Amino acid sequence: MNLKHRLHKIAHWEYWSTFSIYLPLFPVWLYCAYRARTLLFFHGANPSIKYGGMAMESKKEIYDLIPKNWIPKTVFTSSETQFRRILLELQSKKIDFPIIVKPNIGLKGLGVAEIKNFDELKIYQNSSDCDFLIQEKINYQNEVGIFYHRFPDQKSGKITGMVKKEFLSVKGNGEKTLKELVMDNPRSAFQIKAIEQKMGSEMQKTVPENEEIILIPFGSHTRGAKFIDISTEVTETLVQKIDEICTKVNGFYFGRLDVMYENLELLQEGKSFKIIEINGAKSEPTHMYDPKHSLFFAWREITKHWKIMAEISRKNHEKGFPYLDIKEGFSALRNNLAIEKKLRKLSSVD
Repeated sequence: MNLKHRLHKIAHWEYWSTFSIYLPLFPVWLYCAYRARTLLFFHGANPSIKYGGMAMESKKEIYDLIPKNWIPKTVFTSSETQFRRILLELQSKKIDFPIIVKPNIGLKGLGVAEIKNFDELKIYQNSSDCDFLIQEKINYQNEVGIFYHRFPDQKSGKITGMVKKEFLSVKGNGEKTLKELVMDNPRSAFQIKAIEQKMGSEMQKTVPENEEIILIPFGSHTRGAKFIDISTEVTETLVQKIDEICTKVNGFYFGRLDVMYENLELLQEGKSFKIIEINGAKSEPTHMYDPKHSLFFAWREITKHWKIMAEISRKNHEKGFPYLDIKEGFSALRNNLAIEKKLRKLSSVD
């Protein structure tokens, strides 16, 4: 990064480290822990998900909880599975290229890739040393994150935020190369390693005027997507549809649904969308990352959602769900950090 990009990163809190954003809120966590009577209150937020979805949760196990008509067709496999067997699984489920692959235990969009053919899939499998999922690519072009919660003693839940995700892209002017266009925008410049790895020699070519190139086709803030707060676009019909789905996901009370959809009007009517992931206790209210929001807004949203999570955990504990052993909980968090570090390296994300 050059000086311009470094200054931009300092001036815009959305690019700060997780530690920098969350450390000032530690007293809030302690308050929530006191209310829930456990320091690791996240565990009780989603009893059916490992550690409530804060660490080491299996994406496959979460997909198994969701009604099949709302998720992509999925194959669970590993680096040790015979490649021929993987191809047979894809054929039996009628999953065609391009496909999406992702680590079974992962986070922040790290390790997620779009695979266009057999050779690329083989390379991904050879470079992976963990279990991973293969999914059909959903044809919808738009993605939102919908934050949902429901208290265990209530029949219906609420949507507390919705964020539109704009994939990282550049538009050509007929003069600059792809690399120059990438480096002109701090958002894409921060992803230069991953982009160069993906685009290769294309980086040196001049991009025709008005041609848009999607650099990273995933709605992950860590991987450069721009988040736009559209919480005001939530309709009662959408709330009812999301609630209908989530109440069928046994033991799920708190988290974010990542959703691909056709257009906003149909989404608001509860139609033409697919859930590509459900995230549990570690979910952030990602609408806070809209560049128009201040750090104080983000702190307020985090505080609000932590209090909700603590209350859900307390109520689940009162219904008989046990508290998590402190030693086991901190061990899981350490293991999760180790996985994040490895995935960042593989994804070329700093």
